[in-house]
Amino acid sequence: MPTRSLPRSITDLLECFRGCFTTPTFTTFCGLALGFWAQPGLHTVCGMLCGARLQQVWHHARAHRFFSAARWSADQLGLVLLDLICALLVPDGAPVRLVVDDTLMRRSGRKVFGAAWHHDPLAPGRHRVAWANNWVVVGVLVWLPFIPHRCVCLPILARLWQPGHTPGRLDLATELVKLVCAHLGDRRVDLVCDGAYAGKQLGDLPGQVTVTTRLRVDARLCRLAPPRRPGTRGRPRTKGDRLPELTLLAGMVTTPFALHQVTRYGHGALAAIACFTCLWPAVFGTRPVHVVLVRSPNAPDGFDLALVSTDLAATPAELVERYSTRWSVETAFLDSRHLAGVGQARTRTQRSVERLIPFGLVCVSLAIVWYARHGHPAADLAAHRVRAPWYRTKRTVSVADMLAALRRALLAAQYRQGQLDQHILDLFPAALVTDLDPAA
Repeated sequence: MPTRSLPRSITDLLECFRGCFTTPTFTTFCGLALGFWAQPGLHTVCGMLCGARLQQVWHHARAHRFFSAARWSADQLGLVLLDLICALLVPDGAPVRLVVDDTLMRRSGRKVFGAAWHHDPLAPGRHRVAWANNWVVVGVLVWLPFIPHRCVCLPILARLWQPGHTPGRLDLATELVKLVCAHLGDRRVDLVCDGAYAGKQLGDLPGQVTVTTRLRVDARLCRLAPPRRPGTRGRPRTKGDRLPELTLLAGMVTTPFALHQVTRYGHGALAAIACFTCLWPAVFGTRPVHVVLVRSPNAPDGFDLALVSTDLAATPAELVERYSTRWSVETAFLDSRHLAGVGQARTRTQRSVERLIPFGLVCVSLAIVWYARHGHPAADLAAHRVRAPWYRTKRTVSVADMLAALRRALLAAQYRQGQLDQHILDLFPAALVTDLDPAA
């Protein structure tokens, strides 16, 4: 796929990554990225080469060497993408919202680097294990105007976790978050993660990071440190008396529950919420935290969800809604595997394994960024309703629609050099043809 026939909107995005590579490697990067987007079949290394229609131009070893031997950093690639996301999709001065989670990329073969047996809740059978690579991923949460009911997760950084050979998943997650904070400077970062990442390593994050996570039921909470009495000798107290367990706190009359209107997972409803400020010394030391207990409005006692957050300025309803946005990373993993083909490569060596998944996730996020700037969601949604009039529940475009629009743009650009025939113009939406054909 010659780069001279690419749309300007795509070449401008790819040009942002030129500083991550040498000149020959940047050309290979552009070819493989275009092949990743244009390939409707298996997204192997050779599949990307075929998707870019370069199989007769480049030897396949050039594509394999890009992942196994070329000099480039997957972290630098993700940080450039982070700058692009902050410039185009995050309002000026707004905090950058990050989400951390891990996912499995199934593999086959004993010689695959970093592969091991992991618990897979989606696996069939009784034991639910899978031979796979486990990746800790950091994504940016953004709100797109054409998807108003939920936020979208754009993965930017990923690290391979090997049990017994690398630090734990929480250590890798905090390492990636610190990398993002060092790159952003003093800009505020709001981190959301599930209960598996609620550990003492969160206390080592920079002060610009606020953490909102699920609270363990057996967490040892303490009251705030009492004020020091005048004339008292000795070191002042760093924490107050220990609080009862959460199950007891939820049933106490002194724990006030109030009804709040919250929007979770695209649906608004009432929820009974109680919030109090305390300390969680095992994780955040002397830093005060908000503990939020959530239950059904009709429940007499107990709680359904317990959250903890270091953001003392946020309201309880905002914290509940913020934690619900964490689910978008699960949707991003599903779309990356089943729609974009991330994880279908057959590489086995260390550097290839460590680079292919971050490369694929960056390509998926970059495709969504391109659609947010240059896509036509209204036209794509109308065209989908014409093709499937019985599908009445579709209200917004999906990631599959975004990838299809990008693939159509790449295909349509191949005819830019010559005169477009009328039957070719009829294949594409009118808004897209106007951008491609000067005579339109």
